[in-house]
Amino acid sequence: MNMQTLYDSDFNLWIQEHIQLLKASRFSEIDTAHLVEELEDMGKRDKRELRNRLLVLIAHLLKWQYQVEGRGTSWESSINEQRRQLLLLLKDMPSLKSLIDGSVIEIYADAVEWASDETHMPQHVFPAQCPYTQEHLLDKKFYPSDSFI
Repeated sequence: MNMQTLYDSDFNLWIQEHIQLLKASRFSEIDTAHLVEELEDMGKRDKRELRNRLLVLIAHLLKWQYQVEGRGTSWESSINEQRRQLLLLLKDMPSLKSLIDGSVIEIYADAVEWASDETHMPQHVFPAQCPYTQEHLLDKKFYPSDSFI
């Protein structure tokens, strides 16, 4: 079975075959096009996870800050879990830290929409730009007060 057919029919076996080819330095037999595609997808997946974790974290921080009466262990647990997962992700892939600020800019409007939907507060109540720095987002002890801006 050729590598193209194997890629289409049994992705896991295709991966195992490529591991063996790489270990044996049989580079001419590698399905380069698909290997490059998969490596690019891995990078996109990691960036997507970073953005998703930031989205949930920022939405919950906004809710924490702007809906004081709703504060509880559920929001606190979610904030803590997102931070924990972000820190683990950055420990495994430190280069992703350089993407945090840009990712925050990309996802902030979605975080505001989420916080607005869950708090039933209009979106214009929340800041136009994310008020939390990278340090705030990664600081396990940071919880914005209702007067934080």
